[in-house]
Amino acid sequence: MIEKIRRKYYLDKLLSYKDKDIIKVVTGLRRSGKSTLLQMFRDDLSKEEVSDKQIQFYNFELPENFLNKSWDKLYFEIKEKLQPDKMNYIFLDEIQNITDLEKLVDGLYATENTDIYITGSNANLLSSELATLLSGRYIEISILPFSFSEYLQGRKIDTSNKYLNYEALFYDYINETSLPKGIDLREEGYDKIYEYLEALYATIIEKDITQRHKIYDKRAFGNLVKFLANNIGNQVSPSSISKALKADNQNIHHNTIEKFIEYHIESFVFYRVNRFDIKGKKQLATLEKYYIVDVGLLNVLVGRERTADRGHILENIVYLELLRRGYKIWTGRLRNNEVDFMVENRNGDIEYYQVSWEISNEETQKREFAPLEAIKDNYPKFLLTKDAFTQNKSGIIHKNVFEWLIEK
Repeated sequence: MIEKIRRKYYLDKLLSYKDKDIIKVVTGLRRSGKSTLLQMFRDDLSKEEVSDKQIQFYNFELPENFLNKSWDKLYFEIKEKLQPDKMNYIFLDEIQNITDLEKLVDGLYATENTDIYITGSNANLLSSELATLLSGRYIEISILPFSFSEYLQGRKIDTSNKYLNYEALFYDYINETSLPKGIDLREEGYDKIYEYLEALYATIIEKDITQRHKIYDKRAFGNLVKFLANNIGNQVSPSSISKALKADNQNIHHNTIEKFIEYHIESFVFYRVNRFDIKGKKQLATLEKYYIVDVGLLNVLVGRERTADRGHILENIVYLELLRRGYKIWTGRLRNNEVDFMVENRNGDIEYYQVSWEISNEETQKREFAPLEAIKDNYPKFLLTKDAFTQNKSGIIHKNVFEWLIEK
Protein backbone atom coordinates (compact mmCIF):
# COMPACT_ATOMS: atom_id res chain seq x y z
CA MET A 1 0.00 0.00 0.00
CA ILE A 2 2.75 2.46 0.97
CA GLU A 3 4.56 1.78 -2.31
CA LYS A 4 1.38 2.53 -4.27
CA ILE A 5 0.99 5.84 -2.43
CA ARG A 6 4.59 6.86 -3.12
CA ARG A 7 4.20 5.82 -6.78
CA LYS A 8 1.30 8.20 -7.21
CA TYR A 9 3.03 11.24 -5.76
CA TYR A 10 6.73 10.81 -6.51
CA LEU A 11 7.65 7.80 -8.62
CA ASP A 12 5.76 8.95 -11.70
CA LYS A 13 7.64 12.25 -11.53
CA LEU A 14 10.97 10.45 -11.23
CA LEU A 15 10.08 8.17 -14.15
CA SER A 16 9.30 11.19 -16.31
CA TYR A 17 13.00 12.16 -16.16
CA LYS A 18 14.34 8.66 -16.90
CA ASP A 19 17.16 8.59 -19.49
CA LYS A 20 17.13 12.38 -19.75
CA ASP A 21 20.44 14.23 -19.59
CA ILE A 22 19.77 15.59 -16.12
CA ILE A 23 20.75 14.44 -12.62
CA LYS A 24 17.86 13.47 -10.38
CA VAL A 25 18.33 14.69 -6.79
CA VAL A 26 15.91 13.39 -4.13
CA THR A 27 16.04 15.27 -0.82
CA GLY A 28 14.15 15.14 2.48
CA LEU A 29 14.11 14.09 6.11
CA ARG A 30 15.60 10.76 7.09
CA ARG A 31 13.04 7.93 6.83
CA SER A 32 10.70 10.03 4.70
CA GLY A 33 10.90 7.49 1.86
CA LYS A 34 13.86 8.54 -0.31
CA SER A 35 15.57 5.15 -0.36
CA THR A 36 12.23 3.39 -0.87
CA LEU A 37 11.58 5.62 -3.86
CA LEU A 38 14.91 4.66 -5.45
CA GLN A 39 14.26 0.96 -4.78
CA MET A 40 10.83 1.24 -6.42
CA PHE A 41 12.43 2.92 -9.42
CA ARG A 42 15.03 0.15 -9.57
CA ASP A 43 12.25 -2.47 -9.52
CA ASP A 44 10.58 -0.70 -12.45
CA LEU A 45 13.83 -0.88 -14.42
CA SER A 46 13.92 -4.66 -13.94
CA LYS A 47 10.42 -4.92 -15.38
CA GLU A 48 11.67 -3.07 -18.45
CA GLU A 49 14.29 -5.76 -19.06
CA VAL A 50 17.18 -3.65 -17.87
CA SER A 51 19.84 -6.12 -16.72
CA ASP A 52 21.23 -6.07 -13.18
CA LYS A 53 24.65 -5.29 -14.64
CA GLN A 54 23.31 -1.95 -15.88
CA ILE A 55 22.32 -0.94 -12.34
CA GLN A 56 24.69 0.16 -9.58
CA PHE A 57 23.21 0.99 -6.18
CA TYR A 58 25.35 2.45 -3.39
CA ASN A 59 23.87 3.04 0.06
CA PHE A 60 26.30 5.39 1.77
CA GLU A 61 24.69 4.82 5.16
CA LEU A 62 26.61 1.51 5.10
CA PRO A 63 30.26 2.07 6.15
CA GLU A 64 31.58 -0.58 3.76
CA ASN A 65 30.49 1.62 0.87
CA PHE A 66 32.48 4.69 1.88
CA LEU A 67 35.09 3.97 4.58
CA ASN A 68 38.64 4.34 3.24
CA LYS A 69 37.24 5.24 -0.18
CA SER A 70 38.04 8.62 -1.68
CA TRP A 71 35.73 10.10 -4.32
CA ASP A 72 38.14 9.11 -7.12
CA LYS A 73 38.36 5.52 -5.89
CA LEU A 74 34.56 5.31 -5.93
CA TYR A 75 34.48 6.94 -9.35
CA PHE A 76 36.79 4.36 -10.95
CA GLU A 77 35.07 1.51 -9.10
CA ILE A 78 31.73 2.55 -10.60
CA LYS A 79 33.19 3.29 -14.02
CA GLU A 80 34.84 -0.12 -14.24
CA LYS A 81 31.42 -1.80 -13.93
CA LEU A 82 29.70 0.28 -16.61
CA GLN A 83 28.18 -1.69 -19.50
CA PRO A 84 29.35 -0.35 -22.86
CA ASP A 85 26.78 0.82 -25.44
CA LYS A 86 23.95 0.54 -22.89
CA MET A 87 22.36 3.01 -20.50
CA ASN A 88 23.74 2.57 -16.98
CA TYR A 89 21.69 3.58 -13.93
CA ILE A 90 23.72 4.87 -10.98
CA PHE A 91 22.03 5.27 -7.57
CA LEU A 92 23.95 7.11 -4.86
CA ASP A 93 21.90 7.00 -1.65
CA GLU A 94 22.67 9.48 1.21
CA ILE A 95 25.56 10.94 -0.75
CA GLN A 96 26.25 13.69 1.81
CA ASN A 97 28.46 11.14 3.59
CA ILE A 98 31.02 11.32 0.76
CA THR A 99 33.86 13.85 0.92
CA ASP A 100 34.17 15.85 -2.33
CA LEU A 101 30.90 14.33 -3.50
CA GLU A 102 30.53 17.02 -6.18
CA LYS A 103 33.63 15.70 -7.98
CA LEU A 104 32.23 12.16 -7.98
CA VAL A 105 28.85 13.26 -9.35
CA ASP A 106 30.34 15.60 -11.94
CA GLY A 107 32.71 12.90 -13.19
CA LEU A 108 29.91 10.36 -13.57
CA TYR A 109 27.67 12.93 -15.24
CA ALA A 110 30.37 13.60 -17.85
CA THR A 111 30.58 9.87 -18.61
CA GLU A 112 28.55 8.61 -21.57
CA ASN A 113 25.48 6.42 -21.06
CA THR A 114 24.98 7.18 -17.37
CA ASP A 115 21.67 8.12 -15.76
CA ILE A 116 22.35 9.38 -12.23
CA TYR A 117 20.06 9.42 -9.18
CA ILE A 118 21.21 10.73 -5.81
CA THR A 119 19.55 11.25 -2.42
CA GLY A 120 20.51 13.37 0.55
CA SER A 121 19.25 14.19 4.03
CA ASN A 122 20.91 17.59 4.14
CA ALA A 123 19.57 20.72 2.43
CA ASN A 124 23.12 22.01 1.99
CA LEU A 125 23.55 19.31 -0.63
CA LEU A 126 22.18 21.79 -3.17
CA SER A 127 23.66 24.96 -1.73
CA SER A 128 27.21 23.67 -1.90
CA GLU A 129 29.73 23.27 -4.70
CA LEU A 130 27.52 20.51 -6.10
CA ALA A 131 24.80 23.01 -7.02
CA THR A 132 27.40 25.31 -8.62
CA LEU A 133 28.87 22.48 -10.68
CA LEU A 134 25.49 21.12 -11.72
CA SER A 135 23.77 24.45 -12.36
CA GLY A 136 20.99 23.82 -14.87
CA ARG A 137 21.78 20.10 -14.99
CA TYR A 138 19.72 18.69 -12.14
CA ILE A 139 16.12 18.40 -11.00
CA GLU A 140 15.29 18.28 -7.28
CA ILE A 141 12.45 16.15 -5.95
CA SER A 142 11.85 17.04 -2.31
CA ILE A 143 10.05 14.32 -0.35
CA LEU A 144 7.86 15.13 2.63
CA PRO A 145 6.25 12.65 5.04
CA PHE A 146 2.70 11.50 4.29
CA SER A 147 0.04 14.12 3.71
CA PHE A 148 -3.31 13.67 5.47
CA SER A 149 -4.67 12.19 2.23
CA GLU A 150 -1.76 9.74 1.93
CA TYR A 151 -2.14 8.80 5.59
CA LEU A 152 -5.81 7.91 5.03
CA GLN A 153 -4.87 5.85 1.97
CA GLY A 154 -2.21 4.05 4.00
CA ARG A 155 -4.84 3.13 6.57
CA LYS A 156 -7.20 2.05 3.77
CA ILE A 157 -9.83 4.60 4.81
CA ASP A 158 -12.63 4.97 2.26
CA THR A 159 -12.85 8.73 1.77
CA SER A 160 -15.97 8.33 -0.37
CA ASN A 161 -17.85 7.55 2.87
CA LYS A 162 -19.68 10.81 3.60
CA TYR A 163 -20.12 9.82 7.27
CA LEU A 164 -16.39 9.66 8.04
CA ASN A 165 -15.30 11.39 11.24
CA TYR A 166 -12.41 13.36 9.73
CA GLU A 167 -11.69 15.19 12.95
CA ALA A 168 -11.01 11.94 14.84
CA LEU A 169 -8.80 10.68 11.99
CA PHE A 170 -6.96 14.00 11.94
CA TYR A 171 -6.20 13.65 15.66
CA ASP A 172 -4.74 10.20 14.94
CA TYR A 173 -2.65 11.72 12.16
CA ILE A 174 -1.12 14.49 14.28
CA ASN A 175 -0.78 12.46 17.48
CA GLU A 176 1.05 9.54 15.84
CA THR A 177 3.34 10.42 12.92
CA SER A 178 3.09 11.27 9.26
CA LEU A 179 6.21 9.24 8.45
CA PRO A 180 5.45 6.13 6.34
CA LYS A 181 6.79 3.71 8.97
CA GLY A 182 4.19 5.00 11.43
CA ILE A 183 1.36 3.24 9.62
CA ASP A 184 3.19 -0.09 9.91
CA LEU A 185 3.66 0.50 13.64
CA ARG A 186 0.03 1.41 14.42
CA GLU A 187 -0.91 -2.17 15.26
CA GLU A 188 1.89 -2.36 17.81
CA GLY A 189 0.59 0.65 19.73
CA TYR A 190 1.55 4.25 20.31
CA ASP A 191 4.60 3.39 22.44
CA LYS A 192 6.28 1.78 19.42
CA ILE A 193 5.62 4.88 17.32
CA TYR A 194 7.09 7.08 20.06
CA GLU A 195 10.20 4.88 20.32
CA TYR A 196 10.61 5.04 16.55
CA LEU A 197 10.38 8.85 16.50
CA GLU A 198 12.72 9.15 19.46
CA ALA A 199 15.33 6.95 17.75
CA LEU A 200 14.93 8.82 14.46
CA TYR A 201 15.43 12.21 16.04
CA ALA A 202 18.44 10.95 18.00
CA THR A 203 19.96 9.75 14.71
CA ILE A 204 19.35 13.11 13.06
CA ILE A 205 20.92 14.93 16.00
CA GLU A 206 23.92 12.62 16.17
CA LYS A 207 24.71 11.99 12.50
CA ASP A 208 23.41 15.07 10.72
CA ILE A 209 24.00 17.81 13.28
CA THR A 210 26.17 17.11 16.35
CA GLN A 211 28.96 15.22 14.57
CA ARG A 212 28.86 17.28 11.39
CA HIS A 213 28.95 20.65 13.16
CA LYS A 214 30.89 19.61 16.28
CA ILE A 215 28.32 20.79 18.83
CA TYR A 216 29.43 20.40 22.44
CA ASP A 217 26.84 22.44 24.33
CA LYS A 218 24.05 19.91 23.97
CA ARG A 219 21.96 21.46 26.75
CA ALA A 220 21.77 24.80 24.96
CA PHE A 221 21.04 23.01 21.71
CA GLY A 222 18.21 21.03 23.29
CA ASN A 223 16.69 24.14 24.88
CA LEU A 224 16.60 25.92 21.53
CA VAL A 225 14.87 22.99 19.85
CA LYS A 226 12.23 22.79 22.58
CA PHE A 227 11.59 26.51 22.23
CA LEU A 228 11.05 26.21 18.47
CA ALA A 229 8.79 23.18 18.96
CA ASN A 230 6.73 25.13 21.50
CA ASN A 231 6.41 28.09 19.14
CA ILE A 232 5.53 26.63 15.74
CA GLY A 233 3.58 29.22 13.79
CA ASN A 234 4.72 32.11 16.01
CA GLN A 235 6.91 34.94 14.76
CA VAL A 236 10.37 34.61 16.28
CA SER A 237 13.93 35.75 15.65
CA PRO A 238 17.28 34.64 17.08
CA SER A 239 17.30 37.77 19.28
CA SER A 240 13.77 37.25 20.59
CA ILE A 241 14.54 33.57 21.30
CA SER A 242 17.72 34.57 23.15
CA LYS A 243 15.77 37.03 25.31
CA ALA A 244 13.04 34.49 26.03
CA LEU A 245 15.56 31.83 27.07
CA LYS A 246 17.51 34.35 29.17
CA ALA A 247 14.31 35.14 31.10
CA ASP A 248 14.24 31.42 31.90
CA ASN A 249 17.87 31.55 33.13
CA GLN A 250 19.28 30.05 29.93
CA ASN A 251 21.97 32.18 28.35
CA ILE A 252 22.46 31.42 24.64
CA HIS A 253 23.87 34.09 22.34
CA HIS A 254 21.65 34.95 19.39
CA ASN A 255 24.45 34.07 16.93
CA THR A 256 24.59 30.56 18.41
CA ILE A 257 20.81 30.30 18.19
CA GLU A 258 20.93 31.30 14.54
CA LYS A 259 23.43 28.53 13.81
CA PHE A 260 21.41 25.91 15.71
CA ILE A 261 18.27 26.86 13.76
CA GLU A 262 20.13 26.57 10.45
CA TYR A 263 21.34 23.08 11.36
CA HIS A 264 17.76 21.93 11.87
CA ILE A 265 16.64 23.52 8.61
CA GLU A 266 19.52 21.82 6.79
CA SER A 267 18.34 18.48 8.19
CA PHE A 268 14.71 19.11 7.12
CA VAL A 269 13.40 19.04 10.71
CA PHE A 270 12.12 22.63 10.60
CA TYR A 271 11.10 24.87 7.71
CA ARG A 272 11.40 28.65 7.81
CA VAL A 273 8.78 30.99 6.34
CA ASN A 274 9.73 34.61 5.68
CA ARG A 275 7.35 37.54 5.99
CA PHE A 276 6.18 39.49 2.96
CA ASP A 277 4.97 43.10 3.07
CA ILE A 278 1.82 42.84 0.93
CA LYS A 279 1.43 46.60 0.43
CA GLY A 280 5.15 47.30 -0.03
CA LYS A 281 5.57 44.17 -2.18
CA LYS A 282 8.87 43.11 -0.63
CA GLN A 283 10.19 40.27 1.51
CA LEU A 284 11.11 41.16 5.09
CA ALA A 285 14.19 39.84 6.85
CA THR A 286 12.95 39.60 10.45
CA LEU A 287 10.44 37.70 12.61
CA GLU A 288 10.11 34.52 10.56
CA LYS A 289 7.84 31.61 11.38
CA TYR A 290 9.00 28.00 11.75
CA TYR A 291 7.09 24.78 11.08
CA ILE A 292 8.08 21.21 11.89
CA VAL A 293 8.29 18.49 9.23
CA ASP A 294 6.19 16.01 11.23
CA VAL A 295 3.97 17.18 14.10
CA GLY A 296 4.34 13.73 15.66
CA LEU A 297 7.88 14.79 16.55
CA LEU A 298 6.37 17.32 18.96
CA ASN A 299 5.64 14.38 21.26
CA VAL A 300 9.39 13.78 21.49
CA LEU A 301 10.49 17.43 21.63
CA VAL A 302 7.74 18.90 23.80
CA GLY A 303 5.89 16.01 25.40
CA ARG A 304 2.45 14.57 24.90
CA GLU A 305 0.79 17.59 26.49
CA ARG A 306 1.70 19.48 23.27
CA THR A 307 1.91 23.05 24.52
CA ALA A 308 1.50 24.27 20.92
CA ASP A 309 -2.26 24.77 20.46
CA ARG A 310 -4.52 23.07 17.93
CA GLY A 311 -4.68 26.16 15.73
CA HIS A 312 -0.93 26.29 15.23
CA ILE A 313 -0.73 22.54 14.66
CA LEU A 314 -3.40 22.85 11.97
CA GLU A 315 -1.50 25.80 10.50
CA ASN A 316 1.61 23.59 10.40
CA ILE A 317 -0.28 20.88 8.49
CA VAL A 318 -1.64 23.44 5.99
CA TYR A 319 1.87 24.83 5.45
CA LEU A 320 3.24 21.36 4.62
CA GLU A 321 0.35 20.74 2.23
CA LEU A 322 1.00 24.02 0.41
CA LEU A 323 4.63 22.97 0.14
CA ARG A 324 3.61 19.60 -1.34
CA ARG A 325 1.51 21.39 -3.93
CA GLY A 326 4.59 23.21 -5.15
CA TYR A 327 3.82 26.71 -3.85
CA LYS A 328 6.28 29.38 -2.79
CA ILE A 329 5.15 30.47 0.67
CA TRP A 330 5.39 33.59 2.82
CA THR A 331 3.60 35.03 5.83
CA GLY A 332 1.65 38.06 4.62
CA ARG A 333 2.17 41.30 6.52
CA LEU A 334 -0.46 44.07 6.58
CA ARG A 335 -0.30 47.41 8.33
CA ASN A 336 -2.22 46.22 11.40
CA ASN A 337 -2.47 42.50 10.84
CA GLU A 338 -0.96 39.34 9.41
CA VAL A 339 -2.25 36.74 6.95
CA ASP A 340 -1.07 33.23 7.74
CA PHE A 341 0.10 32.45 4.20
CA MET A 342 0.63 34.33 0.98
CA VAL A 343 1.60 31.87 -1.75
CA GLU A 344 2.63 31.93 -5.37
CA ASN A 345 1.32 28.92 -7.29
CA ARG A 346 3.01 27.16 -10.20
CA ASN A 347 1.50 29.60 -12.68
CA GLY A 348 2.95 32.57 -10.82
CA ASP A 349 -0.45 33.64 -9.44
CA ILE A 350 -0.92 34.79 -5.86
CA GLU A 351 -3.30 33.20 -3.31
CA TYR A 352 -3.93 33.99 0.36
CA TYR A 353 -4.73 31.52 3.16
CA GLN A 354 -5.94 32.13 6.69
CA VAL A 355 -6.09 29.10 9.02
CA SER A 356 -8.18 28.75 12.17
CA TRP A 357 -9.31 25.69 14.13
CA GLU A 358 -12.90 26.93 14.12
CA ILE A 359 -14.94 30.13 13.93
CA SER A 360 -17.70 29.23 16.36
CA ASN A 361 -18.64 32.75 17.44
CA GLU A 362 -18.99 36.20 15.95
CA GLU A 363 -15.79 37.54 17.52
CA THR A 364 -13.69 34.72 16.06
CA GLN A 365 -15.33 35.13 12.65
CA LYS A 366 -14.51 38.82 12.62
CA ARG A 367 -10.91 38.20 13.69
CA GLU A 368 -10.24 35.54 11.03
CA PHE A 369 -11.98 37.23 8.11
CA ALA A 370 -10.53 40.69 8.85
CA PRO A 371 -6.95 40.16 7.54
CA LEU A 372 -8.24 38.78 4.23
CA GLU A 373 -10.81 41.56 3.91
CA ALA A 374 -8.03 44.12 4.37
CA ILE A 375 -6.27 42.91 1.21
CA LYS A 376 -7.61 44.98 -1.66
CA ASP A 377 -6.35 43.02 -4.66
CA ASN A 378 -8.39 40.48 -6.64
CA TYR A 379 -6.34 37.35 -5.96
CA PRO A 380 -8.15 34.32 -4.43
CA LYS A 381 -8.50 34.36 -0.65
CA PHE A 382 -9.25 31.27 1.46
CA LEU A 383 -10.23 30.71 5.08
CA LEU A 384 -9.62 27.09 6.20
CA THR A 385 -11.28 25.79 9.37
CA LYS A 386 -12.67 22.51 10.71
CA ASP A 387 -16.24 23.88 10.65
CA ALA A 388 -18.69 21.58 8.88
CA PHE A 389 -20.81 24.52 7.71
CA THR A 390 -18.83 27.10 5.78
CA GLN A 391 -19.78 30.67 4.95
CA ASN A 392 -18.21 32.67 2.14
CA LYS A 393 -17.92 36.38 2.82
CA SER A 394 -16.66 39.45 0.93
CA GLY A 395 -15.34 37.22 -1.88
CA ILE A 396 -13.41 35.08 0.63
CA ILE A 397 -13.83 31.33 0.12
CA HIS A 398 -14.41 29.51 3.41
CA LYS A 399 -13.51 25.81 3.17
CA ASN A 400 -13.57 22.84 5.50
CA VAL A 401 -9.89 22.17 6.06
CA PHE A 402 -10.22 18.37 6.04
CA GLU A 403 -11.92 18.45 2.64
CA TRP A 404 -9.25 20.84 1.38
CA LEU A 405 -6.49 18.51 2.60
CA ILE A 406 -7.84 15.54 0.63
CA GLU A 407 -8.58 17.46 -2.58
CA LYS A 408 -7.14 15.81 -5.67
